[in-house]
Amino acid sequence: MGKAKQPAAIAVPKKKQSLGKYFSSHKWLYFLFVPGALYFIVFKYLPMFGIVIAFQQFSPYQGFTGSPWVGLYHFKNLFAGSDFKMLLVNTLSISVLNLVFYFPAPIILALLLNEMKSQFFKRTAQTLVYIPHFISFVIVATLTFQLFNIQDGIVNQVIQKITGHTVNILGGPQYFRGLIVGQSIWKETGYGTIIFLAALSGVDTQLYEAAKVDGAGRLRLLWHITLPAIRGTIVLMLILKVGSILNTGYEQIFLMGNDLNASKAEVFDTYVYKRGIAMGQYSYATAVGLFKSVIGMIMVLSSNWFAKKCGESGLY
Repeated sequence: MGKAKQPAAIAVPKKKQSLGKYFSSHKWLYFLFVPGALYFIVFKYLPMFGIVIAFQQFSPYQGFTGSPWVGLYHFKNLFAGSDFKMLLVNTLSISVLNLVFYFPAPIILALLLNEMKSQFFKRTAQTLVYIPHFISFVIVATLTFQLFNIQDGIVNQVIQKITGHTVNILGGPQYFRGLIVGQSIWKETGYGTIIFLAALSGVDTQLYEAAKVDGAGRLRLLWHITLPAIRGTIVLMLILKVGSILNTGYEQIFLMGNDLNASKAEVFDTYVYKRGIAMGQYSYATAVGLFKSVIGMIMVLSSNWFAKKCGESGLY
């Protein structure tokens, strides 16, 4: 006679944990979360209430509540003004050049570092390329002046020896964008490799071994294994880069700008400083900043949507 079937065990649903007990059991995680949350609340979210002055004729003496409401007056002045086209062209030119030349630089360097067999040489090279990131733009601008000035700059001395005349690289408007992009590549390329090297460390080495057995060389390994493995990271960083297309950085542009190259050196970031801080046009400067933020948000949403349509995970 066969054994009688045992009745199937009935799954007893777990008792739902109360909210108080849940927080109590994870209290240290939330304790660590508090400093970051406070930072974003105080320095990111609370200042957002200040955008109301973009729609007012703001006066520090009258405050937010007493300043007269002017609606879209400052935005109309911005778009109809003679400076808008120049600002847009200068800002987009630098951003596009950074996107074309600077953005791929950390990826290429990370791939080259990843191919190094000697760990000692690899770590030494990483340390050397990280150092420029920790140098302020004041020092970078000073070094640039020492290299390219007409009087005793080593670059102009070499040019003079070869051609017999000097080139005003620091004052020539046609050289300004190249200088800015060159500085960015030199300063930030090494530090930018950190994210891509971290992504490369997660690539399964068995894939390389299997591909080598099938006769794949280094270029095929790079194209068919390495790049697809970090494609998601590249797309994520590209979305963030596209979102900041109107942010060229204030400090670098301000330090490298002068009266001779002003036609190419005036961008939205320096324009906001000059109008808002130097000239006291707080409402107009806030309107310019709000315009930049809205464009940045649109670019992030659009690029994220496009990335998802192409089959990538996107930013969110």
